[in-house]
Amino acid sequence: MCSKTDTPDDIVEALKYNSDGLIPAISQQHDTGEILMMAWMNKEAVAETLKTGRVCYYSRSRQKLWRKGESSGQQQELLDFRTDCDMDTVLVSVNQTGVACHTGRRSCFSWAAREGKVEVVEDVVVSPDELYGKK
Repeated sequence: MCSKTDTPDDIVEALKYNSDGLIPAISQQHDTGEILMMAWMNKEAVAETLKTGRVCYYSRSRQKLWRKGESSGQQQELLDFRTDCDMDTVLVSVNQTGVACHTGRRSCFSWAAREGKVEVVEDVVVSPDELYGKK
């Protein structure tokens, strides 16, 4: 466990990463408590997030750091960084600029299993083409 006097580097090292060197990170809107997304971080992403105050993840598909909002402008400002009791999951409390999901929805958790069916429970706010400059 970390203490009040630990540095960001101590926190990075204290976390328990999986065999791929990654840790799950849940993103939550600070003022509303809304869960926005889940992504992965490696040590470098955690360190950059703590150093810059802008949330950075690790993209497994691209095999590189993913600075949230880098291409879409939909950034996450870090307001609080927490870990669970096992130190193997992090919760980042953020101020989300715009939408969090690549589908153009506010949250990545926009589908719900209800009455034996999956339904969309959140509308698209901005088209993905507009988000990523394909228009």
